[in-house]
Amino acid sequence: MSRVLITGAAGFLGSNLARYFLNQNYQVIGVDNYLTGSRDNIVDLEMDKDFSFVFHDVTSPLYLDEGLDGVLHLASPASPVDYLKHPIETLQVGSMGTQNMLIIAEAKACRFLLASTSEVYGDSKVNPQSENYWGNVNPIGPRSVYDESKRYAEALTMAHNRTLGVEVRIARIFNTYGPRMRIRDGRVVSNFIVQALRGEPLTVYGDGTQTRSFCYVDDEVDGLFKLFQSELTGPINIGNPSEVHVVALAELIIKMTNSESRLHFVELPEDDPQVRNPDISLAESLLGWTPKTSLEEGLVKTIEFFRGTLRDSRLDPQGD
Repeated sequence: MSRVLITGAAGFLGSNLARYFLNQNYQVIGVDNYLTGSRDNIVDLEMDKDFSFVFHDVTSPLYLDEGLDGVLHLASPASPVDYLKHPIETLQVGSMGTQNMLIIAEAKACRFLLASTSEVYGDSKVNPQSENYWGNVNPIGPRSVYDESKRYAEALTMAHNRTLGVEVRIARIFNTYGPRMRIRDGRVVSNFIVQALRGEPLTVYGDGTQTRSFCYVDDEVDGLFKLFQSELTGPINIGNPSEVHVVALAELIIKMTNSESRLHFVELPEDDPQVRNPDISLAESLLGWTPKTSLEEGLVKTIEFFRGTLRDSRLDPQGD
């Protein structure tokens, strides 16, 4: 049986990806230090005989006796709330964390997949964004701790590929949503759903005309799995190309939750991207991958997840 190591395994995306690999008959070693992840996300996985967990900060070297067929590096704060709260840790996991995982991949002679991000494109001046666009990033702005962390991680990954022959894959992940998101993780979908379910005003940054493209998590992990199994180095955009204005998303969620919430407009954060829409031509033609879940279908499942979560006060501490 093949075995993979997944960092950030207790996070939203990492836990869903671990579950996907287990369903594909892989053994999974999950690694996380719970900086932004949660054990709640992996409680069900811990009952699977093919899943094991290591509590560890990947910015420190990790030593494993087991053989590996792959290392998938997802560890990193990923929402603005998290990486602005943990700027140094974000830069460290993109640099030292990536280095340590590449060292493991080299030592185990296995494939390495880097979970990069659409944020490498910054406040894009082109739309949609294709993989050959170099981006428009403010290297010293507040968001740069995440943007530049991932840009450096991509460069480091390619350096190990070219210099040391490590077999690598780079995925550029666009906005992803779905079950196992945290109540206060700071991303727009979870923010809007939680506020709507509570009857609170929905916080819209700027005038809401900025665009985002939202990929349901089941589609996202399927794309990551296909890239991991492929012979493509990348980078490859993995996201949903259905673009929507943020204010339209807010209005849709209010409608779908039957909420009486209103919209509350606040100042747009510095360097907040005005457009975000992936060109997934490469993923479609080379991986045979395209997202299958419509925004409405994905929101139904995500809203139900948050309804259940909000009913459970244990999962809704004020400090979450």
